[in-house]
Order: sequence, then structure tokens, then C-alpha cells
Amino acid sequence: MYERCFKRPLDCFLATGALVALSPVLLTLTVVGAAAMGGNPFFTQERPGKDEKIFKLLKFRTMNNKKDADGNLLPDEQRLTAYGKWLRATSLDELPELINIAKGDMAIIGPRPLLVKYLPYYRDEERARHAVRPGLTGLAQVNGRNNLLWDDRLHMDVEYVNHLTFGEDLSILFKTVYKVIKRADVAEKRITPLDEARQQEGK
Repeated sequence: MYERCFKRPLDCFLATGALVALSPVLLTLTVVGAAAMGGNPFFTQERPGKDEKIFKLLKFRTMNNKKDADGNLLPDEQRLTAYGKWLRATSLDELPELINIAKGDMAIIGPRPLLVKYLPYYRDEERARHAVRPGLTGLAQVNGRNNLLWDDRLHMDVEYVNHLTFGEDLSILFKTVYKVIKRADVAEKRITPLDEARQQEGK
């Protein structure tokens, strides 16, 4: 009942309210980001949403576009700026996703939207994570975030879908606020992409 009738209207109401309340912060980060990045402060990328429908995720940019002598982009770790590291550590880079929530692409709580290229690498039971709208935060994010193994992370996504309730969403929201304030579970090391991990283990 909650997921079918109340979750989407509540998400829309909260996201719209947050966009209005946080508009000074968003405007400031847009201006500062444009100066720090030397151009467009926003980053868009296609991600699979509910029922694997592709949408464009919106975030604040954290990396520059520096290239090597051959014109190829430098590795991510070399393009991540000090300003970008701060944005990630504070999770402020995620704020523009409130627009995705207001549009209906995402929810406040749900499995995080991962890369399109990961779609062929999900096991059958893991595809259930796409039965709901992806979230700004989720069960895996309050239980280890990127420090989790992929199997554990995806298992938590499916567990969330199978036991989706208002109480669970409220619990995840409060835990997220606590972790953002504490800057907990922010991974510094490179995370092995899902496609590489599954190729190594033969899926």
C-alpha cells in the first residue's frame, strides 16, 4: 500500500520542498562549481531506473576534463579535484538528484542507480533491485556504502525491495543524515567496478 499509493507523492513533496529550501546552497555550489571546474558545474550520465528504463542522472561535477598528450582523458583519480573530494566527502555532489526525484526518475530512498554497463552482469535475483525507483540513498548506503562487497551490496538492494515499508524508509533516512554529518563510510580507495569483479569471478 505504501509503495503503490504514498511513496511517490511523498517523494515529490519532500524533493520539491528541499529544492526550494536548499536553493541558496544549490545556487552557491553552481557558481563555485563553475569557477572551480572552469565551465559547466553539472555532470549527467545515463543510469537504469525503475524497470531498467534509462534516465539521465544529474550531479555536481567533481572531476575536471584534463587529457594526456594523445587527447585521452586522464584516469579518474588524477582528474578528481580538491573541491570534488570535498563535495564527495560531504555528499553535496548528490544534491542535484533532488531534481531527478521531483521529475519521477528517482525516489529519496531506494537502491542506488548504478552504471548502464553493469546491466549484463546482474544475476537473475539481483535484477529485482530495478523493481522500484532508484534512490538518493538506500539500505546498502547506511550499511557500509562502497566499502561493501558487491554481492553484499546487491543483496541489500533486493532485501530493501522485498521489505519496503514506510518505517524502513524513515529508518534509512535518519541513518543517512547521521552518516552524512559524521562523513562515515566514504571510501578513499578505488572500487572495483561490478563488470570487472564479475568477469574476474566468471559471474
